[in-house]
Amino acid sequence: MVPMNSSCNSNGYSPHSLAAKPLRQRRGGRRSRDRDGVALPRAAEPERRPCTEFDMAYFQSYSHVGIHEEMIKDRVRTETYKSAIMQHQSFIAGKPNPRDRPDRIVVVDVGCGTGILSIFCAQAGAKRVYAVDASEIAIQANEVVKANNLSDRVIVLHGRVEDVEIDEGVDVIVSEWMGYMLLYESMLGSVITARDRWLKPGGLILPSSATLYMAPVTHSDRYKESIDFWRNVYGIDMSAMVPLAKQCAFEEPSVETISGENVLTWPHVVKQVDCYTVTIQELESVTTRYRFCSMMRAPLHGFAFWFDVEFSGPTIFPTSSDSPLCVGSSNDNSIDGSHRKKRANPNEALVLSTAPEDPPTHWQQTLIYFYDPVELEQDQIIEGSVTLSQSKENPRFMNIHLEYASGGRAFVKESVMR
Repeated sequence: MVPMNSSCNSNGYSPHSLAAKPLRQRRGGRRSRDRDGVALPRAAEPERRPCTEFDMAYFQSYSHVGIHEEMIKDRVRTETYKSAIMQHQSFIAGKPNPRDRPDRIVVVDVGCGTGILSIFCAQAGAKRVYAVDASEIAIQANEVVKANNLSDRVIVLHGRVEDVEIDEGVDVIVSEWMGYMLLYESMLGSVITARDRWLKPGGLILPSSATLYMAPVTHSDRYKESIDFWRNVYGIDMSAMVPLAKQCAFEEPSVETISGENVLTWPHVVKQVDCYTVTIQELESVTTRYRFCSMMRAPLHGFAFWFDVEFSGPTIFPTSSDSPLCVGSSNDNSIDGSHRKKRANPNEALVLSTAPEDPPTHWQQTLIYFYDPVELEQDQIIEGSVTLSQSKENPRFMNIHLEYASGGRAFVKESVMR
């Protein structure tokens, strides 16, 4: 994920300074036009959130080359995006439609980072790509574009998506907005803003939908490494360290890689996101109730969260994903049908998955560990609820309120993902 919003730039650049000359920047006054050149009515501008000190720190964190190197080297991530763009090449390139006229496709890349996705879109034939990023990495992105002789088609805008001006409608929005646990860092809000400001009716959003999952996990090795280690240190009883060790190891969510063998049941869907219709307000707080049946006898050490995203048209979701069904019982042979997205043809949808059983990505999985494990028997019920909400202190932080009960005992775990 790459941040993209800010007019608050410490180096004195204005939100449009990188693109002022190559852009032939147009501001205000002129209305967007559809593909036939007919003027479109101007939609009401969405309310623009002010840029805060937390935003400035967030953007600054993405100015370091290391984080972009990590993301680009994530081949699952980068190659899936490239494949998705090329899968939609006929649309992006504006190939002749049934009326035998070429469309002239405009793309906006929200949070362009080094500009790699923007360049993929240009290579796919886009007429023009607006590459938007608030971080100072946009300066390097502009140089990358020049080095690849694409300045006439890729226009780098250094600023927040809420603040930059694009005086035409766009046909495609591409963005790698996903954070740990899908919603961490709240970047999806900027994609929604771009959609509401510029996307034409019938436009394409990549990725088009996302799903956040959770499942109970067992991870005895992790517990032994962090906790049981202190019970005997070179023959010395250091058990007095255990309470502090638990707090330090398990107070906050942990981003790490687990395997499918750690997962005790089939997953539950926490949140499904349709990028064509989701609202910013909808993401401020997400709550779901769950009910699992353990598939084996094992200690329950916590819950793992992961996500996948799809690159397709609008997705049809079930009417309710929060019904507390028992998923993972012995007669289930897949994710419960009521917790699964409906696809017209699953073979047509490109999926980027961060699930434990799939090839690893830089997102890994996010684990919320209990301070003390719960011993489970096979078919034992684990039920409760989880609420993910944006922090009042800093909306890019995530507050997690987890309630769980099993074997007649109930627990509450609260943590913050900073």
